[in-house]
Amino acid sequence: MSVPPSSMRHRQPSDDGMTRVELTWIEKRIEHWIRFGRVAADEIVDRRRRIVRFRPGAIFAFVRWAANDYGTVSSRIDIVRAVGAGEPFTTLPFVRPGGDILLKIEGWPKVSQMLAAIDATEAAGVDPCDAAPDHWRHVHNRIAAGHQPRPYTLERHRAWLKRREIEG
Repeated sequence: MSVPPSSMRHRQPSDDGMTRVELTWIEKRIEHWIRFGRVAADEIVDRRRRIVRFRPGAIFAFVRWAANDYGTVSSRIDIVRAVGAGEPFTTLPFVRPGGDILLKIEGWPKVSQMLAAIDATEAAGVDPCDAAPDHWRHVHNRIAAGHQPRPYTLERHRAWLKRREIEG
């Protein structure tokens, strides 16, 4: 049995069928963390790195921030749906094999606005990883256009749950 080239091995789903996310924490330099999501497995690599895994279909928010001696050089948040074997996906740094990207925001002012939208969803009594995927696409589009996104309400969440039940 032949082994695929190393460039292809990283693009294959993991043996356990889960999506792996590498998290790094080097205080005041590089900070990668999960804002929300149901972690299925957590592996500590060393003092500064861990790998978390998500089951197919799980939705999670992955925040990346980096700085140098002069301040923040990059900040980004991605809301991603973990994919199952055979599903199409988009590659994303530190996420293997990749995922269905529902939201991609860059720049601290917009990332901060996005974190506030997540807080508002939680304040409405909804776990953000249970919110409708279309809501995160809506938030992405509104923030990218410089507009305020509509809040995710409990009423909207109930409608999403009924729609999901009907579509089965």
